[in-house]
Amino acid sequence: MRTISWSEAGGGSIHLLDQTKLPLSVEELVITRPAELVTAIQRLCIRGAPALGVAGALGVALILKNSEREGWSTALIEREIFALRNARPTAVNLAWGVSEVEPLISKGSNEVLQRALEIAAKDAVSCREMGRLGADFLVEILGNRKLRILTHCNTGALATTEWGTALGVVQELHSRGLIEEVLADETRPLLQGSRLTAWELQKAGIPYRILPDGAAASALFSGLIDAVLIGADRIARNGDSANKIGSLGVAVSANQVGVPFLVIAPESTVDRSIATGNEIEIEFRGDDEVTQIAGVQTAPFGSRTYNPAFDVTPARYIKAVVTDEKVYEVSSGVSL
Repeated sequence: MRTISWSEAGGGSIHLLDQTKLPLSVEELVITRPAELVTAIQRLCIRGAPALGVAGALGVALILKNSEREGWSTALIEREIFALRNARPTAVNLAWGVSEVEPLISKGSNEVLQRALEIAAKDAVSCREMGRLGADFLVEILGNRKLRILTHCNTGALATTEWGTALGVVQELHSRGLIEEVLADETRPLLQGSRLTAWELQKAGIPYRILPDGAAASALFSGLIDAVLIGADRIARNGDSANKIGSLGVAVSANQVGVPFLVIAPESTVDRSIATGNEIEIEFRGDDEVTQIAGVQTAPFGSRTYNPAFDVTPARYIKAVVTDEKVYEVSSGVSL
């Protein structure tokens, strides 16, 4: 089952692998209405920058399919597109995917759908290229040897259409016989590392261990890690990168012990309209994500939380940003 795909059945629908059910159950969501897609995005049934870009493009096609069947007004179409574009404000790829197909709206749903499917196909190719470039760069700076990699959140096929970004680099290294072990941060509060990354690593036959987020610094200072690989949801022109909350702490620790910290993301995640990470809007999420685990209350009822979904890692802590086009050594002052 692919992370996201289109079906012509029933007049057009988007099929999603429901990531909230993993790893215990593999279930598919069939999305026929735009509001259902927005809810699925906000519930993190689909997540990851490249996958959200495809969701944005396919979502516009879905809006137009509904409009053509039901005779929607231009104002309603615009409202639905606005809701889709802004479903998750930090993730630039969602808005990017919408923008990529907007010029074709006047030509109808089929033209928009064709462009959206092209974006999906290109994502698969770009992920393979990021894997190659990232693996080559690590071999260049660390030598042709087996590596121990630390990851944070999920950056594999589940975050893209296939293969992955940071985990795509791991896959490429593994195919070359250059992975000793992956240490996957559990990634609180929603456990994308333990639920999703570990699931993907197990399916790929890559040796791994899961560690609590609070153990990442200890692992780095103990010499257990050769490199850290993460993804990104938005990257500023100077290389400052927004990623899942907890990334910044890992970056600071890696910097202290001289372990290279790499951000792997497609060029579409680079937002050159902003100069630094200070301009990135950070999404905050509900208290229940912190006070409950799988619906079980783990904190006093009524507890308030501080629950940002992302943090911004300054470029000075990032050895390089690897995209599908090139490697930017941003800690050396290179701009994207």
